[in-house]
Amino acid sequence: MGEGQIIQRFEGKTAIITGAGSGIGRATAIKLAQQGANVALFDLKDDRTMETENEINRMRKGAARAFDVDTSNTERVEKAVLETVELFGGIDIVFANAGINGVLSPIEDLKIEDWEKTINVNLNGTFLTIKYTIPHLKKNGGSVIITSSINGNRTFSSFGMAAYSTSKAGQVAFAKMAALELAKYKIRVNVICPGAIATNIDQSTQKTDQLKDIVIPMEFPEGRQPLANAPGHPDHVADLVTFLASNEAAHITGTEMFIDGAESLLC
Repeated sequence: MGEGQIIQRFEGKTAIITGAGSGIGRATAIKLAQQGANVALFDLKDDRTMETENEINRMRKGAARAFDVDTSNTERVEKAVLETVELFGGIDIVFANAGINGVLSPIEDLKIEDWEKTINVNLNGTFLTIKYTIPHLKKNGGSVIITSSINGNRTFSSFGMAAYSTSKAGQVAFAKMAALELAKYKIRVNVICPGAIATNIDQSTQKTDQLKDIVIPMEFPEGRQPLANAPGHPDHVADLVTFLASNEAAHITGTEMFIDGAESLLC
């Protein structure tokens, strides 16, 4: 193998990635495609998603297809999964990554519709993505990776994020149940728990005026990520996802992995 040549670990494989238009999803889609995978990009079909598709197809013609998917919508998820199988011939890797922070509010002021939206996108979206890909993964086995968070699993200091943290804790429990249920089909299910990563998720975050009433002032050492003194990069997470998707992680399942530069150890 020549110097700088990328190992084709996923040649002939197909990956579904939700939230693929930006951030961690985009970085992972590009990395998997670089290593030979065909990638189905599940996201709302906007300029960012189309640019991800175009970038991958410039690299490897026909390796990517964007699907207009709201992961909390049963019909749209099921339809996109079936279209992926028809286009690429199967499914080998599923990265359930789509998520939102939602509305940040004290529990007593949090509207039920805002609670439900966060749960629907983060937790129900994960359930639907896995549910509809299982029949196809069963054919040859495969790898499922779910994006959870340190919030709700290792840290509980993000004020106003009761719905978000609940959804993220639920993803970890769901993954462990799925890992055991699907082990006999050679389907591995793991969870990644990132800390602060430089993505655009905060752009869709809404903070209510009442949030200031519950915030407790806390002093942290300079920098929230001791390892790098800065938020992580989507490529850091993409590297972990790529490892978990590969045969190098063949004996790893039902496990949550924290990737936060030791951020959560400060709490």
